[in-house]
Amino acid sequence: MVPTPVGNLGDITFRAVEVLKSVDLILAEDTRTSRVLMQHYGIETPLQAYHIFNEHKVVGGLVDKLQSGMSIAIVTDAGTPGISDPGFLLVREAVKEGVEVECLPGATAFVPALIDSGLPCDRFVFEGFLPHKKGRQTAIQRLAEESRTMIIYESPFRLVKLLEQLIEVIGEERQVSVSREISKLHAETARGTLREVHTHFASKEVKGEIVVILAGKED
Repeated sequence: MVPTPVGNLGDITFRAVEVLKSVDLILAEDTRTSRVLMQHYGIETPLQAYHIFNEHKVVGGLVDKLQSGMSIAIVTDAGTPGISDPGFLLVREAVKEGVEVECLPGATAFVPALIDSGLPCDRFVFEGFLPHKKGRQTAIQRLAEESRTMIIYESPFRLVKLLEQLIEVIGEERQVSVSREISKLHAETARGTLREVHTHFASKEVKGEIVVILAGKED
């Protein structure tokens, strides 16, 4: 499991590059995206598409390859595989079959967003992407009672709507921090109340990967 940069290509580790050059096969969430990174670092290892639409179909064959002695690395478009990205299914099946699995330390979007937020980071809960439709309102109502700092991933197209829904359920005064384009040229973190941050993003076109850090309910 090889973490890749969430933005700046320089954020990859030396060891990650070495592993990607040495394995027999790289599984990539989107081969077009990953090929840019591979070309940047002169990595010529074969790529194979591995994503949420084909992972159940190909996982058995991949485990067979691992058992035969092939070394395989998994990368996603950005960050650490398995964190709101493909990877968990293959790891689970490999572990079941006694195949050695190792996850390299490296980039993941929520850690810098959490630290940058200025909100308490001694205790937090990772929610990933909330349900798009069914169960979304229930999930938000549950979060309203959470006392720990909450980490939520969201699409730029749904960010403003999410902030509106949080205001409706939690109220407009809860503190929140929204980070986008982490480590890229136009990286931005907006902090304030839910109302203030909603106003900030409602007046502009939102682009990039989004991490929302929501303060927990005060006792």
